[in-house]
Amino acid sequence: MDDVLRGELVAPMEAEGIPGRDLFVVAKYLAPIDAHMAQGCLVAAGIPAVVADAYHVQADQLISPAMGGVRVLVPQAYLQQSLEALEALARGDFALSDDADVGEPL
Repeated sequence: MDDVLRGELVAPMEAEGIPGRDLFVVAKYLAPIDAHMAQGCLVAAGIPAVVADAYHVQADQLISPAMGGVRVLVPQAYLQQSLEALEALARGDFALSDDADVGEPL
């Protein structure tokens, strides 16, 4: 993955399975907000993704490095697609320019 994303990630990831589940860890972040942003990107790309350990880390942020961070999980059928979407996020493919028209305020 890109060096920009590596700064946010706990470590570069290879998907690791969760025993007894059809879920794989595709990313780990130290900050829950970063994990939720990655999850939102995956969901927007049509990939079912969930965030794990965010509440625990949010309750005690000093324990985040010891826990390995906040995990983003996807089903096995979406592994390749999710890794490609996370790489696109790292490249900045989803970034908006400063003058992007995001519509009228509600």
